[in-house]
Amino acid sequence: MSVAQERVVPCLGRWGLSAHADLVYRGLVLQGPDTTRSLAGHLGVEARQVDRALDELVGVGAVRVRTDGRTRYWHPVAGDVVVSMLHRQRVPDVRDVRLRRHLAAVAGLHLDRLPAESVSRLPSREAARDRIAGLVAAERCEHLTINTEYEFSAAASAAASPLDRSLLARGVRLRTLTPPPPSGDHAEPLAAGAEHRERSVLPLKLMVFDQRAALFPADPADREAGAVLLTDPDAVAQLTRLFYRFWGDARDIYQHKAPTIMLSTREQAIIALLSAGHSEAAIAAELGLSRRTVVYTLRALMDRLGVQNRFQLALLLGAARAVPIPEAPPPSPWQPEES
Repeated sequence: MSVAQERVVPCLGRWGLSAHADLVYRGLVLQGPDTTRSLAGHLGVEARQVDRALDELVGVGAVRVRTDGRTRYWHPVAGDVVVSMLHRQRVPDVRDVRLRRHLAAVAGLHLDRLPAESVSRLPSREAARDRIAGLVAAERCEHLTINTEYEFSAAASAAASPLDRSLLARGVRLRTLTPPPPSGDHAEPLAAGAEHRERSVLPLKLMVFDQRAALFPADPADREAGAVLLTDPDAVAQLTRLFYRFWGDARDIYQHKAPTIMLSTREQAIIALLSAGHSEAAIAAELGLSRRTVVYTLRALMDRLGVQNRFQLALLLGAARAVPIPEAPPPSPWQPEES
């Protein structure tokens, strides 16, 4: 009996990994370390499928990569070690569809190839919350969020509301993607001026801060396991594009549900001139009013609609189709277009 025949190869499919991941792992165990191209030839599988399988195997610690010059060789980790790690990582939970999507999205980032200083592990839920608060405090342009569950409970809203309000008060664009609520009835979870869309299928739980940093759970099956923070520009750009790809075909819940806002003739005239960029003094001169009357009218309108500043007021009126929605300044040289 050959040495290869004596090797025990665990069936990774039982742990929720894909058939291609199981096949590639078996090929490496039985044939020894190999390159992606060579593996594809030996197994009769397309190179891109081998790449995806290797990303999946890297994610659970089943393979390691070694570089010889410019050539990358993939080495299998011993079967008993892999099984032990799978036990500790609770990989059977990967059978859950949401966890599969998370792993697929993260695998595409190739975290093992990023500079070490651009990938940080936040070891606990509390550490992740503290870091999020710090990143939010520094944001000036745009905050993007994907929640893979409709989580607007009273506790979740109480925790998020102060951060959301602080962002909107600074004129930061706030966009959130969630699945539709299970009951079909929408709560009113977001602060006035925030943008919210829904999509049944979402890739992973994610936050992107000013397109300069991104954060997602370290283990989507265990909220107490903390989070991964990325600052690598290419990886953050990839996650930003991912967000906008799903945002583009998601349903805008306010498009059909925006409240009807009735404005008086004076309010309409003031808002129209304000949207065109006129100052309070210029508006007063144009309409034959005192500046104090213009300020009072705007303040009364903001109080009536429950918003804190003029940017929020413009966003709310724009959602109700009363005025055009203002554009926030781009946080980087490029800005994904709205759909």
